[in-house]
Amino acid sequence: MRSNYAKTCMKGGLAWALVAAGSASCEEAPPDAAVQTTPVVQQASPRGEAIAQEASDPDLAPIRRQLEEQGRQLEAQQRTIEAEEKKLQAQKRALKETRRQLDALLARAGVAPAKPAAEKTAQAQSATQPVGQAPEPKDGAPPEIAPIFEQPSVLTARGKLVLEPSLQYAYSSNDRVSLVGYTIIPALVIGLIDVQHVNRQTFIGAITARYGLSRRLEVEAKLPYVYRNDDTVTRPLATGATMDSAFNATGHAIGDIELAARYQLNEPDAEGPYYVGGLRFKTRTGKDPFQVSYVPGSTEGITSIPETLPTGSGFYGIQPSLSVIYPSDPAVFFGSINYMWNIKRDVNTDILKRHIGTVDPGDAAGFNFGMGLALNEKASFSLGYEHTWVGKSKIEGEAPPGSTTIQLASLLMGYSYRVNNKTSASLTLGAGLTRDTPDVQLTLRVPFDWR
Repeated sequence: MRSNYAKTCMKGGLAWALVAAGSASCEEAPPDAAVQTTPVVQQASPRGEAIAQEASDPDLAPIRRQLEEQGRQLEAQQRTIEAEEKKLQAQKRALKETRRQLDALLARAGVAPAKPAAEKTAQAQSATQPVGQAPEPKDGAPPEIAPIFEQPSVLTARGKLVLEPSLQYAYSSNDRVSLVGYTIIPALVIGLIDVQHVNRQTFIGAITARYGLSRRLEVEAKLPYVYRNDDTVTRPLATGATMDSAFNATGHAIGDIELAARYQLNEPDAEGPYYVGGLRFKTRTGKDPFQVSYVPGSTEGITSIPETLPTGSGFYGIQPSLSVIYPSDPAVFFGSINYMWNIKRDVNTDILKRHIGTVDPGDAAGFNFGMGLALNEKASFSLGYEHTWVGKSKIEGEAPPGSTTIQLASLLMGYSYRVNNKTSASLTLGAGLTRDTPDVQLTLRVPFDWR
């Protein structure tokens, strides 16, 4: 009876009672204990069997504790791995942001940055992007560096059309004593010394279209519309006149249409400079100085003033250029050199009883340099300097007496803001540093992608 009661106690999960109190507790049980403990056997739990088994075999306890300790170590290692993965993701995001800013500087500085080898391999192995199909642009794409020079340095992506409306305002005011008059044709105004005060305002609205033929080649066409307003005050010193003569002239019409192409010459590594070659052709679709009418100036019969202002130069021109862009995180340094060849023409016209034959306008050579910096993913600014040297004009193969070369110098500052993934706006402020350069020049550009 005692033996059956002990077995019943162990099967019911009461082994701890036998260990604590000994077998005496079972010996004092009533004779019918086996019958009373039958429900206990039916309610036995797995945990109780495990405890009983552990009590019967004390060698399993250390193993169980060792397994539990190893489980806790594995959980700690798992938490450590998860923390390291979070750090790695944060570093990847920081690297991606740095690359975005660098690509933004390279973009507005004008080149298509070379893709990393890992990115090229991933794109080659990816089956989700069809070959030859450009990826869709993302909203919040890196900003472009604010453009400050006439020739843009950004190359349009292959198959993409960019339309750029722009508005430019220029103001200049000059007080000068000169042997040459108001018009750009020096031979017409040689004579008495004439004091002139000239206020000039020019508005140029233009629409520019750029299309990417390939990843490294783009073409461009620009259609300008020009409005000019000049106020001139003159007084002939040699005639004893005491009163000033004021004259106002305006002119508005289509300007000179321009065509251009630009090509990225190289694709350097991450630290090398980029070279972009350009070629621009300027037509003479605008009203040139030989198509407007003139009236005598304050020195009658000697100086002349146009009744309406020209909106074009009157000459075809070809301008090759070379731009260099050097990225240096977080900025991009850029500069270019150019040469404008103004092609001579036979005007063959008479202005105020003076015959004008073959005119060879002076060629122009220039350079510029600047720095662009992205402030964040949307805003950027640029600083730069531009200088142009204009040679003497020649009429019938000879430079008119009193003609001089012209130096044009400007200090430029520009701001740009990306409105969305297809549109941005930029504003450029230019300050003239020489007498022949406009005092103030403001240019607003709003390029947008047109697919």
